[in-house]
Amino acid sequence: MNPKHSILLIEDEENIRSFISTTIKNQGYKITTASTGLDGLHLCASLCPDLILLDLGLPDMDGMDVISKLREWSPTPVIVISARNHEQEKAKALDLGADDYITKPFSTIELLARIRTSLRHAGNLTGAQTPAPYHHKDLTIDYDKHLVTLSKEMVHLTQIEYKLLTLLSQNSGKVLTYSYIMEKIWGPYVDNNNQILRVNMANIRRKIEKNPATPEHVFTEIGIGYRMAECE
Repeated sequence: MNPKHSILLIEDEENIRSFISTTIKNQGYKITTASTGLDGLHLCASLCPDLILLDLGLPDMDGMDVISKLREWSPTPVIVISARNHEQEKAKALDLGADDYITKPFSTIELLARIRTSLRHAGNLTGAQTPAPYHHKDLTIDYDKHLVTLSKEMVHLTQIEYKLLTLLSQNSGKVLTYSYIMEKIWGPYVDNNNQILRVNMANIRRKIEKNPATPEHVFTEIGIGYRMAECE
């Protein structure tokens, strides 16, 4: 674990702020906190943290507005930590540019895993080289060779299916919303109806899952999108 990774926590509830800060410090991260959205934006601009943990229910502005303002100039990964558990809220935050969404209450194990995933993904984006192959259980995706294997047997995918699987696997551990996936695969003017996405995902599951009804690799976040198991 890199002790130089810095995290900015924007949370107005003092007890939660203290708990998360202690948890993160104990893992060797550098932590800075803010109790308002405006202070958080100023600290992000001055400190350039590696990751932002953001509560949505702030006293001076809604966390959704914080995400929007951040995305006007900052690519810093944002993990939303909120008591709002409606699917529409999660999808909106992710569509605005949040990288992940954790619903309160949460376990420290889950929080730290999400932090590691976001930092890993951000680190991968900084390199221009072809990403290392994706491995999870018996599934391997070799991006350099454009090859997908399951238990060392080649999986035959259509071009769209391969693009979908590549997008999800290169963002493994993160929730990608339906609208984000469709825009990335079919372009910004694609119809809002996500039936074409669902059909392709069903086809992918039939090809890579032992039992599509209980998937091991690609999971549905109902009403929001899809999440692929984190690379091992």
